[in-house]
Amino acid sequence: MLSREELISSFLCGSPVAPTPSIEKTVLSLFSYLGIFVESRLSLGGSRPQRPQPAHILPPALHHPWTGLISPGTAAAAGGEMFSSSPPPSGPLEKLFQYIDLHQDEFVQTLKEWVAIESNSVQPVLHFRQELSRMMAVATDKLQCLGAAVDSVDLGSQQLPNGQSLPLPPIILAELGNDPKKPTVCFYGHLDVQPAQQSDGWLTDPHTLTEVGGKLYGRGATDNKGPVLAWINAVSTFRALEQDLPVNIKFILEGMEEAGSVALEELVTKEKHRFFSSVDYIVISDNLWISRTKPALTYGTRGNSYFMVEVKCRDQDFHSGTFGGILNEPMAELIALLDSLVDSTGHILIPGIYDQVAPLTEEEKKTYETIDLDLEEYQNSSQVEKFLYGTKEEILMHLWRYPSLSIHGIEGAFDKPGTKTVIPGRVVGKFSIRLVPHMNVSVVEKQVKQHLEAVFSKRNSSNQMSVSLALGLQPWITNINDNQYLAAKAAIKTGD
Repeated sequence: MLSREELISSFLCGSPVAPTPSIEKTVLSLFSYLGIFVESRLSLGGSRPQRPQPAHILPPALHHPWTGLISPGTAAAAGGEMFSSSPPPSGPLEKLFQYIDLHQDEFVQTLKEWVAIESNSVQPVLHFRQELSRMMAVATDKLQCLGAAVDSVDLGSQQLPNGQSLPLPPIILAELGNDPKKPTVCFYGHLDVQPAQQSDGWLTDPHTLTEVGGKLYGRGATDNKGPVLAWINAVSTFRALEQDLPVNIKFILEGMEEAGSVALEELVTKEKHRFFSSVDYIVISDNLWISRTKPALTYGTRGNSYFMVEVKCRDQDFHSGTFGGILNEPMAELIALLDSLVDSTGHILIPGIYDQVAPLTEEEKKTYETIDLDLEEYQNSSQVEKFLYGTKEEILMHLWRYPSLSIHGIEGAFDKPGTKTVIPGRVVGKFSIRLVPHMNVSVVEKQVKQHLEAVFSKRNSSNQMSVSLALGLQPWITNINDNQYLAAKAAIKTGD
């Protein structure tokens, strides 16, 4: 897990639509600011920025912010004067910006082709795994056309709990430039998506990029194919205009992020002394804005503990006319277990769950007051009639600094239209807890299991109950005054 002093930056993402031209421009600006930062240090007789220890580079948590919107207009903290006194040359940047504006149709067409690939990593189906491999191959070709050295790392197969074996898509490691005088920026992105159908509420086919009201809608347009392409488009702009990149670039692109980044951590650990040994900065363009108009820099994410709780009487279902009234019905017991997890205000009922949460300081409390959030606009854009909390500060704190518990679904339940009178013989409930500093996955797992076992034991049931942790990701938070964040704030301001 990253410490506060080590840096991973998440930015340039937001709203359920494709990134705008300003995102590519912001990437160009970021390259320039990071390059100027190193040049300024060297010209003053200083050293290169200290690199984070590669052993601590870990895959990102799921993309839900813990704390952190930084306004691009906020005055930079220590060291920030460097960016105002040494802005990127306007001439070269202006040419790059013009090129991006002129080639938007080309960029959109490529995004359309990428969105059309149903690279669904969540559903364990061979067809989708084949689509994932095709998506990674398309991205490999795109990077190789830029002149990047690309290593497509074969991860073998994934063994599923039911005994099924499915191929894993490769992870892409790509490099552009190895000038020791330049900083090295590593970009992380993922090319897989969550399942999507029009019946889920999409107004258009989710795998056909569609323009509505000047915005582009499609599965993956924002999360995360669009931002990946924004970085590639920015690099290709330098190449097309035969301009020297002010930084060395590395890419790490995966295809299993939505399913928990299967095998990513192992690969990162394996590559810490090779691929990551020269990395100065890591940037993740896979996070959220709370506004559709104001850019955001994310400096932390909530972690995630995803649980399965099974209640089983037998493998076959029962008929309620024959067995109703003489069984401890698994569905009723599962509902009772799920109901014991959280109350109507969103407060988690598991004993001890809040003991690890970092205490709220006065300094942190003040930051929520200064964050620009239009509650009415946020509510309207979310299409929610009413939130649990009525003030900006309460909403932000419950989004970022407090844990939350969500119930996601039930396997084995009758969920089709009609009136089938079935008693499921086995059901599995799915729920997750978003973790915040200083919560720990192992501690939360123990608390959840103890709580559900205690609730179930009081029912004196003859059924079997089991709880398992399907996914565990730690939260992290980092330093907003690090040089990368100062560069990113300045880049967003310039890019806009």
